[in-house]
Amino acid sequence: MRAMTTEESIKLLAHNYIGRLGYISRARGEIIPITYYYNPEQHSILTYSGQGGKIEAMRKNPLVTFQVDEISSLEEWKSVLLYGKFEELEGADAKYMLRLFSEGVKKVIKNTGNPCPDFIENFSSKSNSESPVVYRINIDEVNGRQRE
Repeated sequence: MRAMTTEESIKLLAHNYIGRLGYISRARGEIIPITYYYNPEQHSILTYSGQGGKIEAMRKNPLVTFQVDEISSLEEWKSVLLYGKFEELEGADAKYMLRLFSEGVKKVIKNTGNPCPDFIENFSSKSNSESPVVYRINIDEVNGRQRE
């Protein structure tokens, strides 16, 4: 096993769109899978969610972790863990970042050869009553490991 360089770690983040978000809720650690887009211009993770327990928990304690991996076998894998801070976006900034998220995820999915899920295609048709909470994770630290 070896440590990945920062560049290798960022490349793994940029070439994937599903990761695991870790946050504190009710004095316990929670880890859930989310769809994301790595925004290289702001060195951050963009994503969205419906209103609920996860968002409330991150509003109370904005320090989070995020993990992405590619596992081929027990002997061949890569994993990146980052530490960052939740930031809720609003107004025009949220709309712009949601569009950037949607376009970015579509591009990553297209590069994998998989079909794009309907929920990504249908963002522009959401009504205001269905507006998601758009947020970013501002990255403070990135660590990667791999086994070859």
